Amino acid sequence: MSQSAPIIPGPDPADLIACPRCDALYRVSEPARGERAVCARCHTVLIAPRRGAGLQLIAVALTVVILVISATIFPFLTIRVGNAWHSSSILGAALSFHGGPFVFLALAVAALIVFVPVLRALLMLYVLIPLVWDRPPATGARRAFRLSEDLRPWSMAEVFAIGCAVALVKVADLADVDFGPAFWMFAVLVVLVVAQDTFMCRYSVWKSLER
Repeated sequence: MSQSAPIIPGPDPADLIACPRCDALYRVSEPARGERAVCARCHTVLIAPRRGAGLQLIAVALTVVILVISATIFPFLTIRVGNAWHSSSILGAALSFHGGPFVFLALAVAALIVFVPVLRALLMLYVLIPLVWDRPPATGARRAFRLSEDLRPWSMAEVFAIGCAVALVKVADLADVDFGPAFWMFAVLVVLVVAQDTFMCRYSVWKSLER
């Protein structure tokens, strides 16, 4: 007569955290303020709570929205060759393709360098503002935050900046290049987008949404 082995309860999934880079699994041990929990395998930061981080992220998100909208309006570059010159904005350059499949390429470029960063910033504002002011999470806040995280690899402002740097090296020998206001706005935007993704503690946001 066989007898089934007793079921040994495993750890609660809510008490576990997985490293987003190497998938190593850890039991959650929340660090104190100013400390960080780091993956022992790949040294990725897993938990990094900071006092006042919510207000800082809200300020960064608002600044990103303002900078992106402003950078699409003001001139980005002015190229001069002799008496001829041409000035273009970021959105104008992205939408400069015409006809056939190039229309879809233009829309994809505009989305990756303009619309996706703005959408992520707006989603972060929607999620964080109620939490910072100690109010219940907004309706659909979890889905909004998950969408913001899913869009993170597709927000390619820094990739566009690298492409511009490579193009400027080649164009500088052929023409005079003047940087417009949008160029400097976009430079600040790239720094802010990287800072937002680096300093945000996603574990803390998810825990706040659960509470």
